Amino acid sequence: MAATLTESRIHDLQALALRVREHIVRMSTDGGCFTGASLSCADLLVYLYSDVLNISPDNLRSPDRDYCFLSKGHDVPALYATLAERGFFAKERLKNHLKTNDFIYWHPNVNMPGVEFHSGSLGHLLSVAMGVALDCKLRGQTNRIVVILGDGELNEGTIWEGTLVAKALKLGNLTVIVDRNEFQANIRTEDLVPLEPIENKFRAFGWETARVNGHDFTALNAAWNALPATTGDTPTVIIADTVRGKGIPSIERRADRWFCNFSHDEVKMLVQELHGEAIGELTSEALHVR
Repeated sequence: MAATLTESRIHDLQALALRVREHIVRMSTDGGCFTGASLSCADLLVYLYSDVLNISPDNLRSPDRDYCFLSKGHDVPALYATLAERGFFAKERLKNHLKTNDFIYWHPNVNMPGVEFHSGSLGHLLSVAMGVALDCKLRGQTNRIVVILGDGELNEGTIWEGTLVAKALKLGNLTVIVDRNEFQANIRTEDLVPLEPIENKFRAFGWETARVNGHDFTALNAAWNALPATTGDTPTVIIADTVRGKGIPSIERRADRWFCNFSHDEVKMLVQELHGEAIGELTSEALHVR
C-alpha cells in the first residue's frame, strides 16, 4: 500500500514529472522519438517509481523486488527519464539518445539499469509479466508485478488471451495500467477499432477494475491503495485516462504529433511552453506515418 499523499509530496511528484517531461522534449530532436505518448504516461511512471514499487538502484537483482514492464515500449523516453531522475543511471546519459555509443534507443533496452525486458512489438509484455507473476506466486512471494499497456495495444489478441489466462491462474499479484490517451499511432482509437467500454470488458474477464485521471496523483494513489493484496486471486487493472502530449498545449491531443523530430530551436521553445511560457509556431514537419 502506498502512503497517503500530502500536499508537499504531491508538489514533489509534480516537480519530478515536469523534469521528466523536459527530458522527453530534449530527446525529441536529432532523430526524434514518440513524444506525444511519452508525455501521456510520464505521471504514471513517476508515481510508480517514486511512491509505489519496491524497485531501486540498490535492489535490481533482488528476488524480492517489484517488477514494472513497459509494454508500450515506444514510450521509453518517459521510462528512461524517470529512471535517470530516480538515480538508476546518470542523467547526463540521456544526451546519448540515439547515439551509437550507448543503449538509449527508441525502445527499452535491458542494458539500461532498471529496464526489465525489451519491448517494442506490441502485445507481448503482458504475457512476460504473467510468467513473472506466476513464478512469484508459486514461490510464495509477495512481489507486485505491473505492466503498462497502451490503449491501442488492446487491439492485440494476445492481450485478451493473457487476460483470460491471468484470471484462470489467479494472479492477484498482477496489475495492468492502461495508458488511455485515446490515440493509436496517428488516429483516434474510437475511429479505428472502438475500445469502450473498457472497464466492462476487463470485468467480464474477471478482473478488478478501476478508472482514474492518470495525471492526478491523488486519484492514482487512491486507486493503488484500493488494490487487493498480492496474495489474492484476482488480477487488477487501472485504466488511466491521459492526454497525449500532456503538458505542452501546442501538441496536446494532436494525431500528427505522434512521432516528433523537432529542431533545436523548437526544443527550446517547447521547454519554455512546458514551463508555462507562450511560444511561436512550430515549423518542423508533423509526421503522419512512420
